[in-house]
Amino acid sequence: MKDTDGNIISPNQFLPSAERYNLITNIDQWVIKQAFALLEEHPDFLDKINFISINISGQSLANNELIEFIDKEFKQTGISGNKICFEITETSAIKNLKVAKALINNFKSYGCLFAIDDFGSGLSSYAYLKNLPVDYLKIDGMFVKDIVNDQIDHALVKSMNEVGQILNIKTIAEFVENDEIKGMLKAIGVDYAQGYGISKPCNFESILKQYDNVYDIKSGSQIG
Repeated sequence: MKDTDGNIISPNQFLPSAERYNLITNIDQWVIKQAFALLEEHPDFLDKINFISINISGQSLANNELIEFIDKEFKQTGISGNKICFEITETSAIKNLKVAKALINNFKSYGCLFAIDDFGSGLSSYAYLKNLPVDYLKIDGMFVKDIVNDQIDHALVKSMNEVGQILNIKTIAEFVENDEIKGMLKAIGVDYAQGYGISKPCNFESILKQYDNVYDIKSGSQIG
């Protein structure tokens, strides 16, 4: 977000306030609408990428109008569902398990993908996972960033990856800051990596020129 002087305000500066004052759902809907509009306006970009990911907050997940809102965007733009991956944080999924399952099942029929974000941060991570039909498991960066020097973090990441593989869920490691972390994740068998060691955040115009926001560890290929 830009302030009145054109300076960039990072998400961690304004999202907590948006959540506190119950404005986060408005932001989620704006992001969804803008993302669908950009994809509709750039069909060549849409053809070249695998999919884009859109985060859904816990407050929006609990909003009964969310499914109707997303459904309307699909119908108005004609975007194929398999080009959209919705990310839901682990804590919000646990808190709104019934709603999360309804959302996932509804848009699975469109071909949409789903990812559990910040996995491992909850107290009952493994207990509910087998009941959520998600496609991707994003391992919380707090376990990844020190994986090279911390044996416990290494063991936890390895465990999360193994559970994901057993459930046929692709794994994504967050906070991948350098090649050493990336190499260790590759050795463990994690499927994808995300972080400053792969690509830093950039505007959409820059993304149109490069499709490397997520890196395939196993093959070394870059995907959108």
